[in-house]
Amino acid sequence: MTLFTMLLVLIAERLFKLGEHWHLDHRLEVLFRRIKRFSMLRTLLLTAVAMLVPFLLLRALYGLFFNVPLLVVWIMLGLLCIGAGKVRLHYHAYLKAASRDDSHARDTMASELTLIHGVPPECDEREYLRELQNALLWINFRFYLAPLFWFVVGGVWGPVLLVGYAFLRAWQSWLARYMTPHARLQSGIDAILHLLDWIPVRLVGVVYALIGHGEKALPAWFASLTDWRTSQYHVLTRLAQFSLAREPHLDKVETPKAAVSMAKKTSFAVVVVVALLTIYGTLV
Repeated sequence: MTLFTMLLVLIAERLFKLGEHWHLDHRLEVLFRRIKRFSMLRTLLLTAVAMLVPFLLLRALYGLFFNVPLLVVWIMLGLLCIGAGKVRLHYHAYLKAASRDDSHARDTMASELTLIHGVPPECDEREYLRELQNALLWINFRFYLAPLFWFVVGGVWGPVLLVGYAFLRAWQSWLARYMTPHARLQSGIDAILHLLDWIPVRLVGVVYALIGHGEKALPAWFASLTDWRTSQYHVLTRLAQFSLAREPHLDKVETPKAAVSMAKKTSFAVVVVVALLTIYGTLV
């Protein structure tokens, strides 16, 4: 059921371009606005409560009507947690502004796309566009590949882990957009996601390494296996940049498009590998 649900959710998300109202991130904003105190313990407790809801729902539906209601809930949770509807709008708005040379609109949309890690101050155009590429690669990881990882490894409880990860992702985005850096630090959200992203970043990173310049990327990937301090964002984007070395880095439109194209290729490769492993496991 995991493979069937995963493929169905990805196809629906791509075909129908589901907007933010379909995503958990948007639905949770009402809850987040009520939170006035921040700590790692509070973040963990809120995540546990968020995961408890689908856990109880799945247990209640298990075995009913040949598990058809259970399958429907799996698909609904997948649609809620996988996909970047609002971010996709920001990306297309950026491309439109860049093609019109509207610097104000372009910078506004770029700031939305680089919300989590930002852009270094006083960087030149080449560095600016590279950071934009990195942000797009990270968005693909955060909204597609990492959720898929937790959905698959969770097995029958995959939707529970998926909701937990999506909750943490939404909490980090909300803190970055509306709260101070101090409040974000107090929440412990970055430290929690740093640990949760360690394995999926290395798995996705090796795909980037194999797609791109393997002779340069693979040594960097092996070095990352013993690196616990570098942020997962920098580990992943450093490996991905090896694959983007031959792409344009000074074109305001083509540079981000190259990153999105590479992210799509990587996502496709990951889905194919997961499908093959799932089919092999079923047959064996």
